[in-house]
Amino acid sequence: MKALDMGAVETLIVWENLDVIRIKLKNHQTEEEKFHHIKPDQEQDATIFMDSGVELEVLEKMTLIEWFANNYKNFGATLEIITDKSQEGSQFCRGFGGVGGILRYNVDFPSLEFFEQQQRVDDLDDFDI
Repeated sequence: MKALDMGAVETLIVWENLDVIRIKLKNHQTEEEKFHHIKPDQEQDATIFMDSGVELEVLEKMTLIEWFANNYKNFGATLEIITDKSQEGSQFCRGFGGVGGILRYNVDFPSLEFFEQQQRVDDLDDFDI
């Protein structure tokens, strides 16, 4: 999802039977919104809908493939839906879990993650702890 958010994905490849739900949640105490991607059987897990003892409001809920179909153009990507009926499609689903992409350019994810962690630490420096 990071590569998609960055606009780095040229072609988004998604399995036609992807069984993932995208849920947008809101904490009314902090006004923070966040997203979870879960399997249908995880909907019964109440911890997903809690944050520091606060029950989160479900703002949006749809299958991830439906969300991709509605939003891929917003990221400048093309969308390819594949089946697992071919050998290549089956291998893609097993190897990538049903979601993958062809990137426009190289993305150094380990460095990106380190930078994001450093930003969080720098943000904490603004407070007396």
